[in-house]
Amino acid sequence: MERNEVLKKVEAAMPNERFKHTLGVEKAAVELAEHYHMDIEKARITALLHDYAKYYPDDKAKEIIENEQYDPRLLEFHRSLWHAPVGAYLAEKEFGITDNEILEAIRVHTTGSASMSDFDKLIYLADYTEPGRTFPGVYKARRLALKCLDEAMLFALSSTITHLIKKHQSVFPDTLEAYNYFVNLNLEGDY
Repeated sequence: MERNEVLKKVEAAMPNERFKHTLGVEKAAVELAEHYHMDIEKARITALLHDYAKYYPDDKAKEIIENEQYDPRLLEFHRSLWHAPVGAYLAEKEFGITDNEILEAIRVHTTGSASMSDFDKLIYLADYTEPGRTFPGVYKARRLALKCLDEAMLFALSSTITHLIKKHQSVFPDTLEAYNYFVNLNLEGDY
């Protein structure tokens, strides 16, 4: 699909602030794709679609998760995790995306995974570090993302898990598995 077609549908599916975030993720994804010599157009489309289902009705999202036999544990966690697998489903059904790399990157952009490809990491980190983000540590995350995707993932997952623990919120098992995977790489960086 062409960018302008995607933009129209995406903008209509979310509030203005979320659309600005989406454009920021697109910018960050393109920058990282250029830096790591990955497919820029694929990164652009994935970034634009990553939050397409963020405001999808809960009942319809739940129905997709159940009907498509996605991980049933998702329904035990906050609805904010649902939009990733539902977004991958909608990217395929509504936009005709058949590229598994795009669909998987959308699917894991909130929880991470122990089996993330470099493209998955790129989209996760573009979402985490987009220019509109201002949380403590984001500048360090941006620097790490341009240095080493694995080190940046470890930093981002550590920060996310710490944030959830401080708020007394549960951590999805895939996020813990991803964290453990990156810890076990024995990275030498400063994070």
